[in-house]
Amino acid sequence: MLSVFDIFKVGIGPSSSHTVGPMRGAQMFAAALARDGLLARTHAVRVKLYGSLGATGHGHATDLGVILGLLGEMPDTVDPATVRPRIDAMRRSHELMLLGRHRIAFDPVRDIEFIGDQFLAEHPNGMQLIATAVDGAELADRCYFSVGGGFVVEGGATATADAASGLAWPFPFRTGDELIGQATTQGLSVAQLMLANEAAWRPPEAVRDGVLRTWRVMQQCVQRGLGIDNLQAGERLPGNLNIRRRAPQLHRELLARDDGAPGADPLAAMDWVNAFAMAANEENAAGGRVVTAPTNGAAGVVPAVLHYYVKFHPQASEDGIVDFLLTAAAIAMLYKANASISGAEVGCQGEVGVACSMAAGALAAALGGTPAQVENAAEIGMEHNLGLTCDPVGGLVQIPCIERNAMGAVKAINAARMALRGDGSHYVSLDAVIRTMMQTGEDMKSKYKETSLGGLAVNVVEC
Repeated sequence: MLSVFDIFKVGIGPSSSHTVGPMRGAQMFAAALARDGLLARTHAVRVKLYGSLGATGHGHATDLGVILGLLGEMPDTVDPATVRPRIDAMRRSHELMLLGRHRIAFDPVRDIEFIGDQFLAEHPNGMQLIATAVDGAELADRCYFSVGGGFVVEGGATATADAASGLAWPFPFRTGDELIGQATTQGLSVAQLMLANEAAWRPPEAVRDGVLRTWRVMQQCVQRGLGIDNLQAGERLPGNLNIRRRAPQLHRELLARDDGAPGADPLAAMDWVNAFAMAANEENAAGGRVVTAPTNGAAGVVPAVLHYYVKFHPQASEDGIVDFLLTAAAIAMLYKANASISGAEVGCQGEVGVACSMAAGALAAALGGTPAQVENAAEIGMEHNLGLTCDPVGGLVQIPCIERNAMGAVKAINAARMALRGDGSHYVSLDAVIRTMMQTGEDMKSKYKETSLGGLAVNVVEC
């Protein structure tokens, strides 16, 4: 049982699975040391990153995420502006304060091992943390798996360990058919059904306030990415690709040519959608604050389409924004329950593909679509992302990720428009396309699943 706030989590870039997840896993490890009375006895901590974490961890700032987690930081509260200075200071001193209160010797080069050619059985994103005493005796040895979207599972933990597992949704669903069937039978929209389910945890007003807070974080991310009150937006992105941010310049050009005459350029809205999506993902690539939607690598699609709704639809409203995000979360839950949102597990179809599906169904809902039209839009959004590989050049969430978010956002808008022109009836169901996505991911060679060992990652020369 997931909440909308499990789907839309506030974190920092560049990756939910490779930065946010390892941060949470390392914090869980340090907290377990304190809980078990082992913190004061800990002399050293070693970290082993396996599979995709080991293969692309350098470019995805996995080591930074681990260090921040050991320091006791959490993705939703850490200040992105302080990250680099603190990491640099730790590297100079070769010391680390576990949970901010127990000093140990720590050298990232020595104590964090990237093992990209070995995969743990449970998931491609595995990390092992080992704490030892001053005499070398092992105090703790735990494994954590970053399973996509910032979700972390401890090795050996059961799926029912979630704190909310004892709560009952009034309208439980696991499949798209169940979701749409219940909404139709009860005379509810998908968003209304989601709101009723969220009420199992918190009052409806708190749900609404929380959803609108999520929207404000998305807005702030896009604004920073566009260069609004953010001087750093003129800089190049981190890493050896030397990529310059494009969203600020595109934003300036759009403002300069916006003469207030809608229709002067029939595709002007598309340019704005591109700017919104690239702004969010460039901010993510720079390590800024983002909302997983459902992952960091795909964090530009949903905000871009929601910005499109607000900017270009006269009937846009605060209620529509809430409906949009609640509907998007419901669609994401279907993928989380029945497939995957991890690029290391199923390729980018599980990230940008899922985000496109979420945004398509959500836009259809915000524009007054029926549950059947919402399901149709979500299905179209994924059907035409099937087989999308995850092949980041240099292990960085930049090429092709930034442009791919813009393409995913435009696809989502078109999918919603196609669905709204119909009556909701269609041949391929959302459940069928989710099954197909998972099967395609299982058949996909591992080199195309966030290892930077195939695709563009080996055919583009790194500068």
